[in-house]
Amino acid sequence: MKIAVASNADLTVAGHFGHCENFVFYNTQEGKIVEKTVVPNPGHRPGFLPNFLADNGAEVIIAGGMGGGAVDIFNERGVEVVIGATGDGEENVVKYLKGELVSTGSICHEHQHADECHN
Repeated sequence: MKIAVASNADLTVAGHFGHCENFVFYNTQEGKIVEKTVVPNPGHRPGFLPNFLADNGAEVIIAGGMGGGAVDIFNERGVEVVIGATGDGEENVVKYLKGELVSTGSICHEHQHADECHN
């Protein structure tokens, strides 16, 4: 399974999916991380990033927050969306693999100046 995490420069989970510094792809097998690849965010354009991640094999996306349009595209592409995550990206992947990471389902409607969700 390939899990993508929207991340800041320090690889913590970014507060907002579209404005993250990087996407970290974690390849997993048998419930363990076997490979990690950091890919710079190629740009925030409506509809682009969900398709970019799905086209690169992401089956799950973990982020702090995300807008409804991105969630809809991920759902159409069969990518599981986990939002509301905070802290270290890799630790969140491990929690997900153990069944301990649950999405808050909180969709971003507005943004603060730091690109964090403001609901």
